[in-house]
Amino acid sequence: MDIYKHSVALDQSKCSGCTSCLKHCPTEAIRIKNGHAVINAQRCIDCGQCIRHCPHNAKKPVSGSIERMKDFKWNIALPAPALYGQFEELEDVDYVLSGLKAIGFDDVFEVAQAAEQVSGYTRLYLKNDMVSKPVISSACPAVVRLIGMRFPSLKDNIMPILPPMEIAAMQARKQAKEQHPELSDSDIGIFFISPCPAKVSYVHNEYGSRRSNVDEIIAISDIYFMLINVMKRENSPEPLSHSGKIGVGWASTGGEASAIFNDKYLAADGIENVIRVLDLIETGNMPQLEFIELCACPAGCVGGVMTVENPYIAQARLLTLRRYLPVTQNNIVDGPYIPDSFIENEMPVYQPISRLGSSIGESIRLMADIQRIREMLPGIDCGACGAPTCRAFAEDIVRGSGLSPEDCVILMRDRLCGCASGSAAGESEPEITEDENLK
Repeated sequence: MDIYKHSVALDQSKCSGCTSCLKHCPTEAIRIKNGHAVINAQRCIDCGQCIRHCPHNAKKPVSGSIERMKDFKWNIALPAPALYGQFEELEDVDYVLSGLKAIGFDDVFEVAQAAEQVSGYTRLYLKNDMVSKPVISSACPAVVRLIGMRFPSLKDNIMPILPPMEIAAMQARKQAKEQHPELSDSDIGIFFISPCPAKVSYVHNEYGSRRSNVDEIIAISDIYFMLINVMKRENSPEPLSHSGKIGVGWASTGGEASAIFNDKYLAADGIENVIRVLDLIETGNMPQLEFIELCACPAGCVGGVMTVENPYIAQARLLTLRRYLPVTQNNIVDGPYIPDSFIENEMPVYQPISRLGSSIGESIRLMADIQRIREMLPGIDCGACGAPTCRAFAEDIVRGSGLSPEDCVILMRDRLCGCASGSAAGESEPEITEDENLK
């Protein structure tokens, strides 16, 4: 698509231009201009870091509304496994699933159920000696978009299997049509209960010829209090769950990787750690591993900015909850192939956001200009100029942003102080003797 639809928005009335978001953005997508933050849509990966670190709540995720259920005849909720970790002393996920039906959904289909199927097909995929290893999970949309921007050489390492959310939506729609033949695709509304804005962007942006099976995404934070009001622990819930430890485990770091039943894996969370791991893979400094699980949010999906609970508390709750679950309720018997409906044919396209010129010669010349300006700057990366680093500021100048080295606050201060000291240099100061100091 020519225009990428983002799910992170800025409320300028709340933004003070404090540079907190500026310093935490992993792709340097934010600048401070005219006293407030400005997000470069081409660089943003919707990881939610700016939302997480903004002290004024000026950044916010953009998601859908449960009111959209009025647009469909049959509404299906797809709860992310992270939803279960939001509730205290939850011993049975059926309470949550029954609660979703109590607030108006006609049916529920667990994303954890699809996650267990993906785990099974991942084990099958890893047995193929022809695939590029280490295989990188495709479950986190922010990571996949990051690879398309900064690590294009790793595109072939991304596992070409659709994320559980998409598979769950596809199967939920198919199941609804089988059970209710009178329904058409347009009659069925698929609502994903999401922990993060990256999945909102995934749904709203079509990739090639494929359109998402999800119709709307609702934030966990928006649905949480509605569920609290209807979850009656004293009543026995309707038996709706069809997932086990493996599916629920996908909500936190290591859950997906451990489900491949292979110790040659690595699991990392937090966008800074993700970038470090991708750097190691790209430079060939990664140990011989077969599978890499990467999640942009701390502690995994439970750390998404559209959740309610502290991610580490939610993670601990899920560990307790998993004790009461079977290992899996969706065994995949090893077969000769992965179903075509599970395959992601549209891999991320490289977006050369860092390209300076239209030719190698021009790019080299501009790089030299950036380095020359960079050497003039103080190198303290204070952010006062509106760019996250001195290197980024120098690049903004070279790219024709209308800025100049004189816009550096530190250089301006040194220049003013130099003028002041210069004007005072012609005046002789009275000499103070030791006796006068004692007085």
